[in-house]
Amino acid sequence: MPPHHVPVIARRGTQLLAGAVVLLLMALATILASGGATGVDAERCGRLAMQSQVRERLVTGHGPRIVVIGDSYSVGLGLRDPATSWPSRLPGRVDVYGFSGSGFSAHASGCPHVEYADRAPYALGEGADLVVVEGGLNDTDQPDSAVRSGFRSLISELGGRPVIVVGPPPAPLRADGARHVDALLREECARAGVRYLSMVDRSFPYLDDDLHLTPAGHQAFGSIVAAVVAQLVARPPVASVPARRTRPDMQNGPGPGSGAVQ
Repeated sequence: MPPHHVPVIARRGTQLLAGAVVLLLMALATILASGGATGVDAERCGRLAMQSQVRERLVTGHGPRIVVIGDSYSVGLGLRDPATSWPSRLPGRVDVYGFSGSGFSAHASGCPHVEYADRAPYALGEGADLVVVEGGLNDTDQPDSAVRSGFRSLISELGGRPVIVVGPPPAPLRADGARHVDALLREECARAGVRYLSMVDRSFPYLDDDLHLTPAGHQAFGSIVAAVVAQLVARPPVASVPARRTRPDMQNGPGPGSGAVQ
């Protein structure tokens, strides 16, 4: 981390752990009450929603508001302290809206309403000077058309805000798929006129699952993204546009997704 950038962690609320437990219970109650999930699926989606909400409440840094929309990498799955996941390396006030197993396509995850386009309005509810979208590893088993459609829906939801799309790294478990998704995202970013940061030719250390980053991997990943973000946050911020603040993952039970990473 550059010596001039010292992260400041603001824990929203005075009882983070207690609040997380309450949120988990609310998520599970909502999912079960919807009639769309029972048993293991409901428990899994509720657990992932809790992890998402805990990371959302860990705000790092200060300055221009950076909104991160991503997957388990953003959440910090596998880390002892999720506040140290890669977005903590970014300059500015960083708010993270991640959901493990989610992606650009609608059915990357078995939990409903967690694709990036569905979650964007909630993430942007307090405005954003820059949006960083990270992901793609959970889209490796999805049709190209689903990835492209989800990407285009997301760009529409972002409403012209400055955005950087960070592609998937070559995690050993999904290296071939990552390269394919990387090519799709590169094409879609060029079509939309947004900046794309490819990670597919970068080397990172991974956990034993050959999919998620180690603490050192998060540091390296975040430093690469931070260098690009630093070039953009120095520019005058765009006007923030209010958006609806209803968490999409609190709406219904698990959908028909395909074995997304937890």
